[in-house]
Amino acid sequence: MAVRHYILDFKLCGQADHAATVRDLQSIFQEQEMTETVHDTEGHGYLATFIGKNGRFAVLRVHSHGLLTFDLQCSEGDDIAQVDNLLNALEKKLKTVLHGDIQRIKRLPALRRGAEVDRYWPTADGRLVEYDIDEVVYEKDSPYQNIKIMHSRQFGNILILNGDVNLAESDLPYTHAIMGSGRERYAGKEVLILGGGDGGILCEAVKLKPKMITMLVIDGCRKHMRKTCGNVLDNLKGDCYEVLVQDCIPVLKKFGEEGRTFDYVINDLTAVPISTAPEEESTWEFLRLILDLSIKVLRPNGKYFTQGNCVNLTEALNEYEKLLGRLSCKVDFSKEVVCVPSYMELWVFYTIWKK
Repeated sequence: MAVRHYILDFKLCGQADHAATVRDLQSIFQEQEMTETVHDTEGHGYLATFIGKNGRFAVLRVHSHGLLTFDLQCSEGDDIAQVDNLLNALEKKLKTVLHGDIQRIKRLPALRRGAEVDRYWPTADGRLVEYDIDEVVYEKDSPYQNIKIMHSRQFGNILILNGDVNLAESDLPYTHAIMGSGRERYAGKEVLILGGGDGGILCEAVKLKPKMITMLVIDGCRKHMRKTCGNVLDNLKGDCYEVLVQDCIPVLKKFGEEGRTFDYVINDLTAVPISTAPEEESTWEFLRLILDLSIKVLRPNGKYFTQGNCVNLTEALNEYEKLLGRLSCKVDFSKEVVCVPSYMELWVFYTIWKK
């Protein structure tokens, strides 16, 4: 059974009178039949824990630097009205006791920990987002990655790969951005798509009547992302496209050796790593390899499209732009920032071409 975690914070103007504050709260905890245990903080404020009926557990901390925090955990099946009454009573009493000393009060919605359906997924820059996810539509470990498809009431089905929100059915702005935001003319052109197993890029590109699309992918999701892919993944070959379920690196090398080239290369394999730390070196090396191989199969006047990452990750994005200057072929680039609905953050997209 899941646990609900409630948080109530009081930011104070200065230090609080620990003894007086706690004394005024004791009647509330007694009414809730919660047993108090005071802990020695060695002079660092006041700390008490409370255990009540139905397994409720609370922590009251009065910090010496002027912050009072209250955390309450209870089971998902607990009486929510009783819990709300406890929190309301605490908030009301503290407003009275600390009147004039309060800078800010913050009461957060309950965090649901250990629930059957995981609603919490971090943004690329490390902020926690609670999605309105109500169902696990699909989950499987492929030979390459963990695949989850979750249903959101706002965003439709969301594809999550290895714990990262990848694309939702609401995210047509992502697909348009990684294809050039409507500035390109795909009619009669040859296109290479790297990744894009959700089928969104392929579905949109087919509508633009290209000469031929070659798509290299290791996993696909044709059944549960229909609003994104339509029916293009029902068959691996169509009138103007072919889907190759293969690792893109050996195929790119083969294309380079054969002299095969494309008007557009769309890389939807991975975002720029969020960090420049040494442990990310293998991912950076992978990006450099894909870039070099892709530029080699790009025609002189062709365009290479890819995602960057969250606009807040300036260090990582700057490192990527430096990487573009170290390729085997000289390139230039432009970028744009797009709001991708399910990401809940602004996302950077790159257009790259040969000088």
